[in-house]
Amino acid sequence: MPALNEQASVGSVISQVKSSLPGMDILVVDDGSVDATAQLARAAGAEVARLAVNLGVGGAMRTGFRYAAARGYDVVVQVDADGQHDPEEVGALLAALDEGADIAIGSRFAGKGAYRAVGPRKYAMVALSLVFSRLARRKITDVTSGFKAMGPRAIRMFANYYPAEYLGDTVESLVMAIRGKLTIAEVPVVMRERVAGTPSHSPVKSAVYLSRAGLALLLALVRRRPSVDSSDAA
Repeated sequence: MPALNEQASVGSVISQVKSSLPGMDILVVDDGSVDATAQLARAAGAEVARLAVNLGVGGAMRTGFRYAAARGYDVVVQVDADGQHDPEEVGALLAALDEGADIAIGSRFAGKGAYRAVGPRKYAMVALSLVFSRLARRKITDVTSGFKAMGPRAIRMFANYYPAEYLGDTVESLVMAIRGKLTIAEVPVVMRERVAGTPSHSPVKSAVYLSRAGLALLLALVRRRPSVDSSDAA
């Protein structure tokens, strides 16, 4: 669970995860928060890894994958700390792993729920969906979803290579998985409203997002193809 200044929601999200998924270990990666995120996460019963500076979601997730790989976990589930991801949906993601997927993506656009993107962000998502569906040779509707479950092969790859750049946690990591011949599946999910805070999207920011997404895709396509089973940490 990557978290940056999520003191208003992280405790309740952890409680929901513990209630929906009893026995699951929870790691919160505090990505340089300046509020009480880390303290409240520990109080709610999670393990906490604190990053001294803000690295972004990619850096936080790489920390989580290295933690999982070092401790021999077979499955990692990414859940955002703002409450948008419903822990009750995790079972469907895990079922997709049981059916042979290396990565199960919780998709907002696969036929469940009423989530709609608008403006430049919508166009970016449509364009990314078309490109990634072609790359993966199967339909992928939600390239930027942060709600995922990953099995052993994905954990090994991402512990070594998970990109820390802007949008690397979504766009580049998915290209990496496709080029590494990991099997990707999508599962329809409902995206909830944030528990606290406000979304950061605006027309200007959405336009910037579109250009950065395209740049992240290009960088991912020209970089060296990762090895699933490499033991050399980046």
